[in-house]
Amino acid sequence: MSFPLLTATAALPALGAVATAAVPAARRTAAKWLALFVSLVTLALGIVVLVRFDPGGDRYQLTESHAWIADFGVRYELGVDGIAVALIALTALLIPFVILAGWHDADPLETGSKRWRPTQGFFALILAVEAMVIISFEATDVFLFYIFFEAMLIPMYFLIGGFGDRAHEHGDEAAATQRSYAAVKFLLYNLVGGLIMLAAVIGLYVVAGNFSLAEIAQARANGTLHMATNTERWLFLGFFFAFAVKAPLWPLHTWLPNAMQESTAPVAVLITAVVDKVGTFAMLRFCLQLFPEASKWATPVILVLALISIIYGALLAVGQRDIKRLVAYASISHFGFIILGIFAMTSQGQSGATLYMVNHGISTAALMLVAGFLISRRGSRLIADYGGVQKVAPVLAGTFLIGGLATLSLPGLAPFVSEFLVLVGTFSRYPAIGIIATFGIVLAALYTLVLYQRTMTGPVKPEVATMPDLRPRELLVVAPLIVLLIFLGVYPKPVTDIVNPSVKQTLSDVHKKDPKPSVEAAK
Repeated sequence: MSFPLLTATAALPALGAVATAAVPAARRTAAKWLALFVSLVTLALGIVVLVRFDPGGDRYQLTESHAWIADFGVRYELGVDGIAVALIALTALLIPFVILAGWHDADPLETGSKRWRPTQGFFALILAVEAMVIISFEATDVFLFYIFFEAMLIPMYFLIGGFGDRAHEHGDEAAATQRSYAAVKFLLYNLVGGLIMLAAVIGLYVVAGNFSLAEIAQARANGTLHMATNTERWLFLGFFFAFAVKAPLWPLHTWLPNAMQESTAPVAVLITAVVDKVGTFAMLRFCLQLFPEASKWATPVILVLALISIIYGALLAVGQRDIKRLVAYASISHFGFIILGIFAMTSQGQSGATLYMVNHGISTAALMLVAGFLISRRGSRLIADYGGVQKVAPVLAGTFLIGGLATLSLPGLAPFVSEFLVLVGTFSRYPAIGIIATFGIVLAALYTLVLYQRTMTGPVKPEVATMPDLRPRELLVVAPLIVLLIFLGVYPKPVTDIVNPSVKQTLSDVHKKDPKPSVEAAK
């Protein structure tokens, strides 16, 4: 019996969460180091998964399958394709940085005060989210996926509602109310999506007789499983609605700005760089593979919604006064590009969308974590409260600039390649939509450069005159992310080589081929 590598990769952070939570309250520092150690070992396992995956091999590799609830056809089935491998690696990579960046975010609020925060709980919840996200990427049983797709809402609810910006924590009841509102809104939106998906999961079982993704897809491909047109469309909509909430896609996006604004910067990264990727990943794995005809039927509407997300998110980012809300609306715009690439139904579009998931995770983590360091120094999220930071903290300003330039997809940084592929793939099949989507790039340049100008340049405000530059721990968080942004911007081939075979198989599922160029290349 081979070593269950996929199970180990998800189980380790789950066990680490339990162990971290069990550390005595007086040993807060020990809990932090334990959580960091577990996240680093999980990263090592994620690298092993990456190395052992053969892009030219079977579609799903490192598979595991065991009976679970046999009477209902539920199995514990795991397997990874290239898209899942890339996102598991992203998740495992980001969690150690999230833990390091939030090293003091759950410390006691006041020395000697009776008011306390559960430090162990904060880091245990982060590891719990990591475990649930990883197994969601690995699950090839629809019911198994659904369980963890929903279960991850619980630790995220407590991270959003129980931990906020330290600058707004000192006896501010209004801040606590806003944080609770954001957490409940996050939970309700995603629960509604999950309940609708549950109805669709049950409907799928009634039609197919089991929950195995591979078996259902194979039965559909060889003609032994037939779905009535209306049945397939309703089931698709049930799945897609839940994924669109998680993604988030306009108009189901409104929970995200509140959640990111009220969260600590590391938790905000966890939301948009890790958890939200489950939604776009699931569109590729489940919507297109299980419901190919319904996916094509819904494509025109989804493309319009994605286009609205791109422009709407960017326009609202331009007008924001709060740094975190600006990054949140920028992320809504970026997720619009990802969904646009998925449903453009071209190899360039879907390859770009998958690459965008990875690159957006890295760039958003870099920008948001540096923004968090900035906010912790000044005690304010408002852009107007800053000015001249680059003169007193040049390293902080420089890393903030690189993160911002990556957000606007500057050539030479990682997101540029993925955004370019999405636009090329979209334009080749839907030129009008591709042209309109490019305005999102212009708006991204506007909100990013205005943000930098207002916070980092100009006269030094008295409140930031004594602001310290990045400390060694903070540099350890940001520097590797900046290096990755530059490396993948110059040389994205390691990621594209992994995901491209899976993208071709996904296109085959929906019986789509790339459009022929209107002008043939000269021979």
